[in-house]
Amino acid sequence: MDFDETMMGRALELARRAWGATHPNPMVGAVLVEDGAVVAEGWHERDGGPHAERAALAALGRRPAPGATLYVTLEPCSTEGRTGACCDLIRAAGIARVVIGATDPNPAHAGRAVGLLRAAGIEVRSGVRRVECADLNLIFNHWITTGRPLMAGKIATTRDGFSAPPPGTSRWITGEAARVDAHRWRRLFPGILVGAGTVRADNPALTRRWTEDGMEREECGRRFVLDPLLTTAAGAESAWPRLYTDRWRERTTVVATPAADAETRARLEAAGVAVWEQETTRGPAGWGGFARRCATEGVTGVLIEGGATVLNDALAAGALDYGFLYRAGFAGGSAWGGKVERWNLTAALGARLGEDQLTRGRILA
Repeated sequence: MDFDETMMGRALELARRAWGATHPNPMVGAVLVEDGAVVAEGWHERDGGPHAERAALAALGRRPAPGATLYVTLEPCSTEGRTGACCDLIRAAGIARVVIGATDPNPAHAGRAVGLLRAAGIEVRSGVRRVECADLNLIFNHWITTGRPLMAGKIATTRDGFSAPPPGTSRWITGEAARVDAHRWRRLFPGILVGAGTVRADNPALTRRWTEDGMEREECGRRFVLDPLLTTAAGAESAWPRLYTDRWRERTTVVATPAADAETRARLEAAGVAVWEQETTRGPAGWGGFARRCATEGVTGVLIEGGATVLNDALAAGALDYGFLYRAGFAGGSAWGGKVERWNLTAALGARLGEDQLTRGRILA
């Protein structure tokens, strides 16, 4: 690995500090180097905050030395926005060389920075650790080029493809390392979705939980339940699932149809739970309607966690853009949990997580 690749690796580490916090904008990291030594670092911390390049130069607190190199994981923006064009900032700072990871897929920026910087006499190297830098922003990349949320399926199965362990065994298919990783991906996605069957069977919290600086942390994104007849809210409120009663209930949305009981809907909404109504929750019409509503509300990505019926319907409808497949090391699962149809993944990436294996990538129709 050459020096440029090493410095880009550091920029990637910085960008990940804002994991899931910059939507609808991308995560970006920047490193400023003088005479082979890092003198300043920065990253885009939140939507509307300073871009990584601007943060790094602010951290430096002075004009860069002659010959300075700026490493940035994403092509610098070249148009005026809330924080100004980073290409203009780089030129004004007198930076001699810029090393870029991924090209910005935003049509307003894509590829323009290289030409603008070179025209200003700045040396540019592009495409360093390109695949890693692009993968960092898989949700942003999809959103900015299609205007639709990235719809990703996530499933944990036994080695023979079942989504539940044998009866009488642990409720978990995968081990601790895989479950920690799944919560990391939950933190990235603005929304998470399950079907009514999963709510009735598991009473999930659908929150993101992780450990940081020795502290247990928990937060909640948007939570969606596909429940066309609002069956999960039937009966007394004391028997409702935690999604409708916990401190994050106002971040829960139930997707229902006109056939749902009007009184049940009114009780849910009075409790702070939103209800979206659409003609169907299944097939191309149902998934298309849901995706359009998410886009209208600025939800740039949704992680669909099941169950198997919901995931198989989304797959058959052509609604899944991306897949996360956690495969346990054992076979002999239970048909009670359903069997997930085969996902055809392209540009797949893999990771070993204890005894389990994660394979993820774009889903081909």
